[in-house]
Amino acid sequence: VQVVESGGGLVQPGGSLRLSCAASVLSFSSYDMSWYRQVPGKERELVATIPSVGGSTKYADSVKGRFSISRDTGKKTVYLQMNSLKPDDTAVYYCTAQRVVGRDEYHYWGQGTQVTVSS
Repeated sequence: VQVVESGGGLVQPGGSLRLSCAASVLSFSSYDMSWYRQVPGKERELVATIPSVGGSTKYADSVKGRFSISRDTGKKTVYLQMNSLKPDDTAVYYCTAQRVVGRDEYHYWGQGTQVTVSS
C-alpha cells in the first residue's frame, strides 16, 4: 500500500495551494481519509477528515472556512484545498488512509509534503 502526497511548496501569505494524495489501496471508498500537519517541536495536528461513506467532513478550528477536503473515488485521490494561507499554516502535511474491519484497524501514512507560507 502506498499513500503519496504532492502539491506542497512555497506560497505567500493569503495565497492558495492544493495538496493531492493518491492511495493505492483496495476499496478506496471504504477508507476514511485525513490530512494531518506537523511542525518540528510541536504535536501533530489533525487538519481535516473526509469519511468513507456518509457523514460530514471535519476540520480543525484553525482551518475552518479556509481549507476544504474532497475525494475522487475513481482516481483514489483525496485533495486539500488551502486558501487564505497564513504563516502559521507552515508545516509538513501528511495524508492518511484509515479503515476498521472487525477488530483490525488499518492506518496508512504518506511521507509528507512541505508547505511553507512566507513572504
